[in-house]
Amino acid sequence: MSATAGNLAVTVEALREQIRRLQAAPRKYLAALRTGVEPFDALLPGGGLPLGQVVELWGERASGRTSLALRAVASAHREGRLCAYVDGPGELYPPAAVAAGVDPSRLLIVRPRTVEHLAWSAVQLVRSGAFACVVLDLTRAPPGTARGEDGVRLSPAEGKRLMDAAGRGGSLLLLLTAAEAPADGMLRLRTESRGDRGLSVEVVRSRQGGLGTRTLLPWRALYPELTEEACPWGTQLPPAEAVTVPELVREPSPEREGHRGILGQRPGRDVPMPSLRPMLASEPGLH
Repeated sequence: MSATAGNLAVTVEALREQIRRLQAAPRKYLAALRTGVEPFDALLPGGGLPLGQVVELWGERASGRTSLALRAVASAHREGRLCAYVDGPGELYPPAAVAAGVDPSRLLIVRPRTVEHLAWSAVQLVRSGAFACVVLDLTRAPPGTARGEDGVRLSPAEGKRLMDAAGRGGSLLLLLTAAEAPADGMLRLRTESRGDRGLSVEVVRSRQGGLGTRTLLPWRALYPELTEEACPWGTQLPPAEAVTVPELVREPSPEREGHRGILGQRPGRDVPMPSLRPMLASEPGLH
């Protein structure tokens, strides 16, 4: 082997080693997405939301699903990464997202007009690998559709496509699902509001263990900028004042024109319907 060929082999091997290090480092760094909410991250098997998988935030309305999803998006933005939000109900409020730490310049919001395009849009976004986190809100159908307000239920084929896309793209796919329509996420977390105490999160499905574990997240953990008595949804309404409403004098309404029926009355409303038996008895042949 000549000296030139030997140097080339050494260079190629050095490049291969460097590529191996570059490939290994991001996988280790992006194994999980930590939200920064310590009680929540500690609840998860890997210390954070696992990338390359489908995680389901499942619960009733106002149970904190969107708040947790926005914290995950904000965490990805702090690392300089892009995120996408497939807004099925069309109710994502940008000022609230910004207040949760979301960077609007790094968030792509997609609002499909049909139910069929919800899962399809998420598959394309996750499969691209361009987004560290993709949120798919299935809590309600898009406005104008006939699915009602019970949430959108994915078909088994759609669920499989989403899981395959997450595995290939390496992105975290967060499903926001209604209590009436759970999905098939690899990790399912049930969220419940505990009033002024905070938000309860329980692991109800996991392939890595930890089933039944639960934690309570104080509102201050989700919204550090709040004061002790502040409301996480903005300024509270002022206390109601006692107001005396005067009783209005009801004037008699004029008689309506039109058919008044027998005896000038409205049968069934003003007086009982008179019997027709005497009238029928006086007519020959009518019995």
